[in-house]
Amino acid sequence: MKRIFRGFKVLFLFAFFGTGALIINYFVFPAGKIFVKKEELRDFYCKVVHKTWKFFNNLMEKTGVIKILFKNCEQFKNIHGKIIVSNHPSYIDIVILIGSLPDTICIAKKELKKNFFMGNIVKSLFLINDENQEKMLKESADLLKNGYNIIIFPTGTRTIEGENLKLHKGAAMLALHTKTDIVTVNIHCDYKFLAKNEKIYDAGEKPVNYTISVNDTIKIEDFSKQNLTDIQQRNRINSAIKEKISACIPALQEN
Repeated sequence: MKRIFRGFKVLFLFAFFGTGALIINYFVFPAGKIFVKKEELRDFYCKVVHKTWKFFNNLMEKTGVIKILFKNCEQFKNIHGKIIVSNHPSYIDIVILIGSLPDTICIAKKELKKNFFMGNIVKSLFLINDENQEKMLKESADLLKNGYNIIIFPTGTRTIEGENLKLHKGAAMLALHTKTDIVTVNIHCDYKFLAKNEKIYDAGEKPVNYTISVNDTIKIEDFSKQNLTDIQQRNRINSAIKEKISACIPALQEN
């Protein structure tokens, strides 16, 4: 019975999220284009998404569906102007990360621009990685310079625990191009929830614990000192990313 009741709560939450996304997509963002100065639009979009997703995170916790735990909580909250690279165990990872950290955007696939619920949000705020690479790199450099964080899931899709991670090299390439350090983050769920090939309503019988763990920063300067070619630097950075986001996470206490 608990499992069934929790399943209904998850379906309700997703309906709530979808309704909110539609309001932002078709009313809030278009209104922003009318009432907000052009040079302040990005900041406006970012704040709207951060605050609404923070509210949604709190709602998921208050309804007992999930619990978000942080290791190195203060370290996470003080990330500015960095490339954040994370593993991707569940569907709501990006919502949890952006809802927990202001001034943060994500690199997304161009297919999301056609999404009925999220299309305008993606076009207005997110960076598209498989459309115009030169434009994406320039926009990324400007955003990082202005203190925004950029989240990348280098696997490109949700990961399955125990699988050997196959990483795209976009994060390493972006770090080299912008000369920006990388903060790697591990997301761990103590129960499979919204994972690849899992039913959306299967939320177990108790709150799913999401543990967010921040690793040591990968400093790009360390690789530039090694007298390597760009390709060698990119490969070594990618290997460092894989090592950190593949690490097992022990039982952690909430900070």
